[in-house]
Amino acid sequence: MRSTSQCWLTDMDGVLVHEDRALPGAAEFLARLIEKARPFLVLTNNSIYTPRDLAARLARTGLSVPEQAIWTSALATATFLDDQLPGGSAYVIGEAGLTTALHEVGYTLTDVDPDFVVLGETRTYSFEAITRAVRLIGNGARFIATNPDVTGPSAEGPLPATGSVAAMITKATGREPYFVGKPNPMMFRSALNRIEAHSESTTMIGDRMDTDVVAGIEAGLDTILVLTGSTREADVERYPFRPGRVLPSIAEVIDLV
Repeated sequence: MRSTSQCWLTDMDGVLVHEDRALPGAAEFLARLIEKARPFLVLTNNSIYTPRDLAARLARTGLSVPEQAIWTSALATATFLDDQLPGGSAYVIGEAGLTTALHEVGYTLTDVDPDFVVLGETRTYSFEAITRAVRLIGNGARFIATNPDVTGPSAEGPLPATGSVAAMITKATGREPYFVGKPNPMMFRSALNRIEAHSESTTMIGDRMDTDVVAGIEAGLDTILVLTGSTREADVERYPFRPGRVLPSIAEVIDLV
């Protein structure tokens, strides 16, 4: 059965790629979206890389995605802060994906009396930077984090990610961060605004029930769970909500476009 969706959001890791290899059907799915002129965005909670970096990474796997069709938790965070306090200032723990996004919305990055402490993912967390964040939050800076993921993947095994470091800062300050990325439906709403889409005519494709699917449902989107990533088919029954469809892979989505 063909979908009635005119616009599409799709997660990246576990849906289009896995460990820097394109998953079967991913290239054909993206080509079908372009052929049908369907507005779409590729979403990721990863805040380390800029859209240009990620477009290059996808190109190395054989997937052609223009950088303007990539929406990261860093971009969603910058959009949120620009809405909340245009032209504000932030102390940032993160890498180019996050600092570039904040610069582009006109934010000043500073470690002196910032409006916000913004925590993103980085492979070089330093005790000095975390200590500075704790003291700034204690002095009144508002605490924002790009996403709640506690671990990230690597070739050697899981790495501590944004959510883990956020928990350490929360323990030291007593202040919980506001997480912008998935499963906050805020990230999907900002993505919809980016492509001028409506929730009633948009489908979200993901590989995780606890982030992609629940946030898609809360944002009012149709949802598709593919079984090429984190969630197994047997896991679906454990959740009190269900995706619109459960499909083996992105290859089965092509005919729905």
